[in-house]
Amino acid sequence: MRVLLAAGGTAGHVNPALAIAGGLRTRWPGAEIHFAGRNAGMEHALVEQAGYAFHPIEVRGIQRSLSPQSMARNAAAAWYLAWAPGTARRILRTVQPQLVVGCGGYVSGPVLREAARAGIKTAIHEQNAFPGVTNKLLAKQVDKVFAPNAAAAARLAAPGKTLITGNPVRSEVRGANRAAAREALGAEGRVVLLSFGGSLGAMRLNQVVAELAAWHLQNRDFLHIHATGSIEKDDFAALARRLGIDAAPGFVVREYIDDMPALLAAADLVICRAGALTLAELAAAGRAAVLVPSPNVAENHQYFNALEFAKAGAARVFEEKELDGKRLIDEVDGLTADVAVLEEMGRCAKTLDKPHALDDILGALEALVGEGQ
Repeated sequence: MRVLLAAGGTAGHVNPALAIAGGLRTRWPGAEIHFAGRNAGMEHALVEQAGYAFHPIEVRGIQRSLSPQSMARNAAAAWYLAWAPGTARRILRTVQPQLVVGCGGYVSGPVLREAARAGIKTAIHEQNAFPGVTNKLLAKQVDKVFAPNAAAAARLAAPGKTLITGNPVRSEVRGANRAAAREALGAEGRVVLLSFGGSLGAMRLNQVVAELAAWHLQNRDFLHIHATGSIEKDDFAALARRLGIDAAPGFVVREYIDDMPALLAAADLVICRAGALTLAELAAAGRAAVLVPSPNVAENHQYFNALEFAKAGAARVFEEKELDGKRLIDEVDGLTADVAVLEEMGRCAKTLDKPHALDDILGALEALVGEGQ
């Protein structure tokens, strides 16, 4: 069986695609799995690192602003959009897949649309309760739709072919060994903090994390791993130099976390956004969290995602507008004063896990491919 997956833009789209790919490879060891995505996107490196064939296609989103920079970007986006269907057809001719699966991002649009037109079996997976524009449009054209919950299913408006599965999590997240992960980091009995604001970064989160690091490097013996994101890395480096926290052995700074399963296994407390895939991985790993929902998302859906974790006792939630360095320091200081508190929050997070999501998706995909044979 040959399968083509299309996903891009953010880890929230790419990681579920990788989870599905890993599940396909486990269930059908002889399956030939390919990915389509942007050469300049984060998906390129992640897919090749996972060992799958990668086929580049350039698609960009339209900016709503009327600034000169946005207008220039929109002109480029229109150019790429005009060429994308032809590129998608060439990829399909090269791969000749029996199944094409889209997991969001602009690249999914032309690939899934051309596959549906060619009569190839198609499916999409939506991660959020408020679906992205691409998946809302594709839901009408593909054969199967996977949704994380009933709210998303209703908004996708394809009831006859939608299956509510939850979000698939990479098997590496569930299978990571905590003791081995902590040993590899040299944690040596210390509390391990993990913080990140997404693959692109989050300016406010970076700022308050820098203040937190300056405090704990003076007052507590934490091992803290922080990912700045690609856009914010230079600004964070300058801020770290000003605060005197650059190159500190207890504070490890990266641009992007490409070994998330191991770091989640090692962490005692995670400070992050509240995207759907991030929360699914926190639940699968059973990790306590301080959640700072992004305010720049449709319908403020990250805030409502985060509230579910707060209600379950798995997380503390701060809106970005109310968070400053002192509040984060006080919260982390209190939570880490007793490791039993963090362990109980982790157990609460585990109650929100949906361990059968991937199996449900794979079973439906197997049935879908069987229909075409």
